[in-house]
Amino acid sequence: MPKIRPFRPGDEPALAEICLQTADAGGDATGVFSDDDLWAEVFALPYVARHPDLAFVVETDDARVAGYIVGAPDTRAFEEWFRTEWWPRFAERWPLPDAERSRQDGTLIYAYGRRGGAEPYGDTYPAHLHIDLLPELQGQGWGRRLIDTLVDALRERGVTGLHLASSSDNQGAIAFYPRVGFTALPSHEGVQAFGRHL
Repeated sequence: MPKIRPFRPGDEPALAEICLQTADAGGDATGVFSDDDLWAEVFALPYVARHPDLAFVVETDDARVAGYIVGAPDTRAFEEWFRTEWWPRFAERWPLPDAERSRQDGTLIYAYGRRGGAEPYGDTYPAHLHIDLLPELQGQGWGRRLIDTLVDALRERGVTGLHLASSSDNQGAIAFYPRVGFTALPSHEGVQAFGRHL
Protein backbone atom coordinates (compact mmCIF):
# COMPACT_ATOMS: atom_id res chain seq x y z
CA MET A 1 0.00 0.00 0.00
CA PRO A 2 1.45 3.42 -0.90
CA LYS A 3 1.87 5.95 1.90
CA ILE A 4 2.14 9.70 2.31
CA ARG A 5 5.28 10.98 3.95
CA PRO A 6 6.99 14.35 4.29
CA PHE A 7 9.33 15.44 1.50
CA ARG A 8 12.98 14.81 2.26
CA PRO A 9 16.18 15.93 0.52
CA GLY A 10 16.93 13.59 -2.34
CA ASP A 11 13.31 13.51 -3.55
CA GLU A 12 13.92 16.38 -5.99
CA PRO A 13 14.68 14.24 -9.09
CA ALA A 14 11.49 12.24 -8.56
CA LEU A 15 9.44 15.42 -8.20
CA ALA A 16 10.99 16.83 -11.35
CA GLU A 17 10.14 13.67 -13.28
CA ILE A 18 6.54 13.58 -12.00
CA CYS A 19 6.14 17.26 -12.85
CA LEU A 20 7.34 16.58 -16.40
CA GLN A 21 5.17 13.52 -16.88
CA THR A 22 2.01 15.39 -15.84
CA ALA A 23 2.69 18.95 -17.08
CA ASP A 24 0.86 18.82 -20.41
CA ALA A 25 -2.72 19.31 -19.10
CA GLY A 26 -2.19 16.22 -16.96
CA GLY A 27 -0.28 14.27 -19.61
CA ASP A 28 3.38 13.70 -20.40
CA ALA A 29 5.13 16.93 -21.43
CA THR A 30 8.40 15.28 -22.49
CA GLY A 31 9.65 17.14 -25.57
CA VAL A 32 7.03 19.90 -25.42
CA PHE A 33 9.81 22.33 -24.46
CA SER A 34 13.30 22.28 -25.90
CA ASP A 35 14.52 21.77 -22.32
CA ASP A 36 12.41 19.41 -20.19
CA ASP A 37 14.03 20.69 -16.98
CA LEU A 38 12.17 23.99 -17.21
CA TRP A 39 8.86 22.59 -15.94
CA ALA A 40 10.14 21.57 -12.51
CA GLU A 41 12.30 24.66 -12.01
CA VAL A 42 9.17 26.80 -12.33
CA PHE A 43 6.42 24.65 -10.84
CA ALA A 44 7.91 22.18 -8.33
CA LEU A 45 11.49 22.61 -7.16
CA PRO A 46 11.27 26.20 -5.89
CA TYR A 47 8.63 25.07 -3.41
CA VAL A 48 10.72 22.35 -1.82
CA ALA A 49 13.67 24.75 -1.70
CA ARG A 50 11.66 27.45 0.10
CA HIS A 51 9.10 25.43 2.07
CA PRO A 52 10.25 21.80 2.39
CA ASP A 53 8.02 21.44 5.45
CA LEU A 54 4.96 22.06 3.25
CA ALA A 55 5.84 19.35 0.74
CA PHE A 56 4.52 15.79 0.95
CA VAL A 57 4.94 12.80 -1.34
CA VAL A 58 3.22 9.51 -2.03
CA GLU A 59 5.72 6.67 -1.77
CA THR A 60 4.87 3.33 -3.39
CA ASP A 61 5.48 -0.13 -1.94
CA ASP A 62 8.75 -0.31 -3.86
CA ALA A 63 9.92 3.02 -2.36
CA ARG A 64 9.34 5.14 -5.48
CA VAL A 65 7.90 8.64 -5.20
CA ALA A 66 4.88 8.68 -7.54
CA GLY A 67 3.04 11.82 -6.44
CA TYR A 68 3.54 15.05 -4.52
CA ILE A 69 1.96 18.21 -3.22
CA VAL A 70 3.96 21.39 -2.59
CA GLY A 71 2.78 24.66 -1.17
CA ALA A 72 3.59 28.19 -0.12
CA PRO A 73 1.79 29.68 2.90
CA ASP A 74 2.16 33.31 1.75
CA THR A 75 1.93 33.71 -2.00
CA ARG A 76 3.05 37.34 -1.98
CA ALA A 77 6.25 36.53 -0.07
CA PHE A 78 6.91 33.39 -2.11
CA GLU A 79 6.56 35.16 -5.46
CA GLU A 80 8.90 37.92 -4.35
CA TRP A 81 11.46 35.32 -3.26
CA PHE A 82 11.04 33.53 -6.60
CA ARG A 83 11.68 36.83 -8.45
CA THR A 84 14.69 37.97 -6.44
CA GLU A 85 16.42 34.76 -5.33
CA TRP A 86 15.26 31.68 -7.21
CA TRP A 87 14.77 32.68 -10.84
CA PRO A 88 17.83 34.92 -11.41
CA ARG A 89 20.02 31.79 -11.25
CA PHE A 90 18.50 30.64 -14.55
CA ALA A 91 18.82 33.86 -16.54
CA GLU A 92 21.76 32.61 -18.59
CA ARG A 93 20.26 29.18 -19.23
CA TRP A 94 16.79 30.49 -20.11
CA PRO A 95 16.89 34.14 -21.20
CA LEU A 96 13.69 36.16 -21.34
CA PRO A 97 12.25 35.78 -24.88
CA ASP A 98 11.39 38.95 -26.76
CA ALA A 99 8.09 37.46 -27.92
CA GLU A 100 5.90 34.41 -27.29
CA ARG A 101 6.56 32.10 -30.22
CA SER A 102 6.14 28.80 -28.38
CA ARG A 103 4.74 27.28 -25.19
CA GLN A 104 8.23 27.41 -23.72
CA ASP A 105 8.40 31.14 -24.42
CA GLY A 106 5.05 31.57 -22.67
CA THR A 107 6.28 29.74 -19.58
CA LEU A 108 9.48 31.77 -19.52
CA ILE A 109 7.55 35.03 -19.82
CA TYR A 110 5.38 33.85 -16.93
CA ALA A 111 8.45 32.96 -14.83
CA TYR A 112 10.09 36.33 -15.45
CA GLY A 113 6.84 38.09 -14.60
CA ARG A 114 6.32 36.46 -11.21
CA ARG A 115 6.48 38.96 -8.35
CA GLY A 116 4.82 39.66 -5.04
CA GLY A 117 1.30 41.01 -5.51
CA ALA A 118 0.93 39.88 -9.13
CA GLU A 119 -1.28 36.96 -8.13
CA PRO A 120 -4.90 38.18 -7.89
CA TYR A 121 -6.06 35.49 -5.45
CA GLY A 122 -3.32 35.88 -2.88
CA ASP A 123 -5.09 38.33 -0.57
CA THR A 124 -8.24 36.26 -0.01
CA TYR A 125 -6.51 32.90 -0.37
CA PRO A 126 -2.92 33.60 0.75
CA ALA A 127 -1.48 30.09 0.31
CA HIS A 128 -1.17 28.21 -2.98
CA LEU A 129 -0.28 24.70 -4.05
CA HIS A 130 0.86 22.47 -6.88
CA ILE A 131 -0.10 18.80 -6.90
CA ASP A 132 0.79 16.01 -9.34
CA LEU A 133 0.23 12.26 -9.35
CA LEU A 134 1.48 9.72 -11.83
CA PRO A 135 -1.35 7.83 -13.58
CA GLU A 136 -0.75 4.74 -11.44
CA LEU A 137 -1.99 6.66 -8.38
CA GLN A 138 -4.83 8.63 -9.95
CA GLY A 139 -8.43 7.89 -9.11
CA GLN A 140 -7.58 6.19 -5.80
CA GLY A 141 -8.04 9.04 -3.35
CA TRP A 142 -4.38 10.05 -3.09
CA GLY A 143 -5.03 13.55 -4.40
CA ARG A 144 -7.63 14.15 -1.70
CA ARG A 145 -5.30 12.73 0.96
CA LEU A 146 -2.42 14.94 -0.15
CA ILE A 147 -4.63 18.03 -0.10
CA ASP A 148 -5.94 17.14 3.37
CA THR A 149 -2.34 16.72 4.56
CA LEU A 150 -1.30 20.12 3.24
CA VAL A 151 -4.46 21.80 4.55
CA ASP A 152 -3.77 20.45 8.04
CA ALA A 153 -0.21 21.80 7.90
CA LEU A 154 -1.41 25.22 6.70
CA ARG A 155 -4.09 25.42 9.39
CA GLU A 156 -1.44 24.72 12.02
CA ARG A 157 0.32 27.85 10.75
CA GLY A 158 -2.86 29.91 10.94
CA VAL A 159 -3.28 30.21 7.16
CA THR A 160 -6.88 31.13 6.27
CA GLY A 161 -7.14 30.39 2.55
CA LEU A 162 -5.60 28.33 -0.25
CA HIS A 163 -5.71 28.67 -4.02
CA LEU A 164 -4.38 27.00 -7.13
CA ALA A 165 -4.60 27.38 -10.89
CA SER A 166 -5.00 24.67 -13.52
CA SER A 167 -4.83 24.67 -17.28
CA SER A 168 -8.33 24.96 -18.73
CA ASP A 169 -7.42 21.95 -20.88
CA ASN A 170 -6.94 19.73 -17.82
CA GLN A 171 -10.52 18.54 -17.50
CA GLY A 172 -9.66 15.91 -14.91
CA ALA A 173 -8.23 18.53 -12.57
CA ILE A 174 -11.11 20.94 -13.15
CA ALA A 175 -13.58 18.20 -12.18
CA PHE A 176 -11.49 17.15 -9.17
CA TYR A 177 -10.95 20.38 -7.23
CA PRO A 178 -14.63 21.16 -6.48
CA ARG A 179 -14.94 17.64 -5.03
CA VAL A 180 -12.25 18.48 -2.44
CA GLY A 181 -13.69 21.77 -1.26
CA PHE A 182 -12.45 24.30 -3.82
CA THR A 183 -14.61 26.90 -5.55
CA ALA A 184 -13.94 28.09 -9.10
CA LEU A 185 -12.70 31.69 -9.23
CA PRO A 186 -12.83 34.23 -12.07
CA SER A 187 -9.84 33.42 -14.26
CA HIS A 188 -8.08 34.61 -17.37
CA GLU A 189 -8.15 32.73 -20.65
CA GLY A 190 -6.48 29.33 -20.64
CA VAL A 191 -6.48 28.99 -16.85
CA GLN A 192 -9.04 28.02 -14.22
CA ALA A 193 -8.30 29.12 -10.67
CA PHE A 194 -9.84 27.68 -7.51
CA GLY A 195 -9.95 28.87 -3.92
CA ARG A 196 -10.76 27.30 -0.58
CA HIS A 197 -11.23 28.92 2.81
CA LEU A 198 -9.44 27.05 5.57
